[in-house]
Amino acid sequence: MKIEGTVIKGQQLGRRLGFPTANIDAEGLEVENGVYASTVELDGRRYVAMSNVGVRPSVDGKRRLLETYLFDFDGDLYGRCLTVELGCKIRDERKFSSVDELKDRLKLDAEHIRSL
Repeated sequence: MKIEGTVIKGQQLGRRLGFPTANIDAEGLEVENGVYASTVELDGRRYVAMSNVGVRPSVDGKRRLLETYLFDFDGDLYGRCLTVELGCKIRDERKFSSVDELKDRLKLDAEHIRSL
C-alpha cells in the first residue's frame, strides 16, 4: 500500500530514541495499526524504512499517525510530501512498560527489517 502525505511535526520522541521519524496524519487511513517494513523514494533515491501506523500507546498518543524512520538518511523532512510504501507487517502496535523497553524493541524491529 502506498501512502502519500505531508510530513508534520510530532513529539520528537523518535529523535530522542535514535529513530527520528517523518510523521504523516493517518486518520481515516484504511490499514491495520502496526509496524511495517517500508520504503520511501526521496530525491531520486529509494530508502529502506520502518513505519508504524497507530496511536503510540506507549507514550499516551492520541492522534493516529504514520511514523516512518528512513534508514541511512539524515536531513529535515518537515513540510515535504512523502510517499511511503508499506511492505510486510512485522508486528502489531502495542504498549510497552517503559520508553527503554520501546527503544529496545525498535532496535530489534530495525534489525529484522534490514535483514529482509
